[in-house]
Amino acid sequence: MKVDLFDFALPEENIALRPARPRDSARMLLIEGGVMEDRTVLDLPSLLGPHDVLVFNDTKVIPAQLEGRRGEASIGATLHKRHDLRAWWAFVRNAKRVRVGDTVTFGAGVEAVCEEKGSDGALLLRFTGNEPVEVLLTKAGTMPLPPYIASKRPIDQADAEDYQTMFAAAEGAVAAPTASLHFTPRLIAALDAAGIARETLTLHVGAGTFLPVKADDTAQHKMHAEWGRIDAVTAERLNAARERGGRIIAVGTTVLRLIESAAADDGRILPFEGDTAIFITPGYRWKAVGGLMTNFHLPRSTLFMLVSALMGLDTMQRAYAHAIASGYRFYSYGDSSLLLPTR
Repeated sequence: MKVDLFDFALPEENIALRPARPRDSARMLLIEGGVMEDRTVLDLPSLLGPHDVLVFNDTKVIPAQLEGRRGEASIGATLHKRHDLRAWWAFVRNAKRVRVGDTVTFGAGVEAVCEEKGSDGALLLRFTGNEPVEVLLTKAGTMPLPPYIASKRPIDQADAEDYQTMFAAAEGAVAAPTASLHFTPRLIAALDAAGIARETLTLHVGAGTFLPVKADDTAQHKMHAEWGRIDAVTAERLNAARERGGRIIAVGTTVLRLIESAAADDGRILPFEGDTAIFITPGYRWKAVGGLMTNFHLPRSTLFMLVSALMGLDTMQRAYAHAIASGYRFYSYGDSSLLLPTR
């Protein structure tokens, strides 16, 4: 499909630079089939059935944004995927000034050697010393806020908490699974009271999620791989819920992509551990996911293509036009939507 089909104009004032406070007070656009309704996140328990299951991503964002130097050159690095215990692939600003074998100094005694240049322009950085890379990042790194926020204001101490979900446990993400940022203990208690089950899986979100689609046609776009895991017990509970007639409601596109990667053609969810580079566009045959809670996404992005695959491009174009006109707040710190297709 032509990428231009997924374009739309978004006014700057619709881009959220801070989250709603409290988190669960954010607005939520309900899209059920072709019907739209303005709601809030706190309405979620009343919009789901007792057999439905919400699935969360428990990945934890690490301070993966680094600023350093190679000689006289200023170098910026955003780690996006772990290669091994001491090496990460990174998108690098001023990468032309770094050759294989060069050392980049990031301050606080943190250094890394460029071992390889990838075909996508990313660099493989191997950190020197013996301390775990996660410890080094706490010394020299900052939270990797998306460019549409970081370009408009400085990263500050509030972001260390704001850009982390209440489920964060498994370190390794360089971007938050932002749909889960809306959840609070108050909302979880309401979901429990409504009898709505919860499960968690892990997908370490990479910085590739923010990369624009540069191809003219979706068939020419190459997704960046991300590592994820669904254990056998979780997979069986999700399958049991579907057999009872419940819907698997993915909280975030990361959860949706991992579940669909793990699902067999008959819809049964299998245990999964490894990389996924699934790219979902209109025409995709859905296997296991029955709904999605997600924030509002960038124009021409793979994530807007994904929600269009779930609900239909015409429906999502109308929904986004309504959201923009109604003052919904977009992107990572913005408002939410609940997408429930009729099948």
